[in-house]
Amino acid sequence: MSKTLYEYDRIADRKRVDFIAETLAQQLPADARILDVGCGNGVISRHLGRLGFRVTGIDVSERTIEKARSIDPLPNVAFITKSAEELVAEGTRYEAVICSEVLEHLHDPGALLEVLYASLTDNGVLIVTVPNGRGPRESFVTRPVLNARRRNGWLWRTVVGAKKLFGYSGTTVQSDADNLDHVQFFSKNDLEKLSAAHRFRITRFGSANFVEDVFPFSFFAKRLPFLQKMDCALADRLPVTFSGGFFTVWEKK
Repeated sequence: MSKTLYEYDRIADRKRVDFIAETLAQQLPADARILDVGCGNGVISRHLGRLGFRVTGIDVSERTIEKARSIDPLPNVAFITKSAEELVAEGTRYEAVICSEVLEHLHDPGALLEVLYASLTDNGVLIVTVPNGRGPRESFVTRPVLNARRRNGWLWRTVVGAKKLFGYSGTTVQSDADNLDHVQFFSKNDLEKLSAAHRFRITRFGSANFVEDVFPFSFFAKRLPFLQKMDCALADRLPVTFSGGFFTVWEKK
């Protein structure tokens, strides 16, 4: 796949979008209708659009949808400020739904999964990517940082100062949304139970990276792509439960 198709710089993000694109190419016709839920700035939607899929990207954040519309518009990609619940009420169904880095931000992910079930055709495919709630990043970075912020003491002030010093920001290429907090921390077993509870089964697990996002390794990996490649390759060799994130394919039961 040509590098010109990527808007992501991080190897783990490119690996994620490759997993999504390759899964769709294997299971669906090239002009299939795709719904990208929580599309953020539209990076994945545009990537799939360039591959020929008909993509609708939705997000409840007007800010992110405005940005998505402003970048490289494509005739087969549309961006709408709308919730998944509103869209399914219109009766449109899709051959595939993408839910990438979304469920970890929701207090009730099951409610969204019910909507996505109704949005899929009977033989449709749901692709879900989430951080591994017991992986290196969530265990050693995300949870400790959230705990420090809640306490709002000296440790949090130190974290804020260190992030500024080392060039870390609160925004991502994926989304300019105001709140990107993680409120769910999914293990592999959690995902399997969640899928089963909402009439899905997970047919494939893939790994993101390993320790790339854990400081101080992240400081060097951010600047040296070959370290990112090595880390992603290592994640593929380890059991999926060691991964920093899960790439999963879901089908209706």
